[in-house]
Amino acid sequence: MTLPNTSSEISRLEQLERRVLALEDVNAIRDLKTRYAACCDNQYDPDGIAALFTEDAEWESQGLGKFVGREAIRGFFRGASKIFTFAIHYALNGQIEVQGDTARAQWFLFMPCTMGESNRAYWRAGIDREEYARVAGKWMYTRKSSSPLFHTPYEEGWAKTRRG
Repeated sequence: MTLPNTSSEISRLEQLERRVLALEDVNAIRDLKTRYAACCDNQYDPDGIAALFTEDAEWESQGLGKFVGREAIRGFFRGASKIFTFAIHYALNGQIEVQGDTARAQWFLFMPCTMGESNRAYWRAGIDREEYARVAGKWMYTRKSSSPLFHTPYEEGWAKTRRG
């Protein structure tokens, strides 16, 4: 292996290294989002979900509440499978911006689900706004906020009813 011998070659290598690291960071955040969805779709695994958040993280969803701290987030998810007895979380069109050891993203959520109280199928969609931090070499949530676009009974569809 030959080592770079000019400053332009070193500069090019440094630029490539920065670009590769940025791609690895974005990919790691996408993986974090995928793990979050998998935990939600596994009966809202409270321990699995809590492990994805920093100790002082915030989780908020309009209509469901705001929870501050990993233990409060875990506590909410202990009962989430009673709210949604079935759900599939689709995270779409992720827009991720990494700045050093912090990052932000916006995702569209599409979630066919069954509401536990009524045992009725619903369509849900919303926008997730998220913040992350690299902690001990891995990306974790520091803030997750979901805003609804629609929540409507399956048989009515979103054209007739935006909120159910």
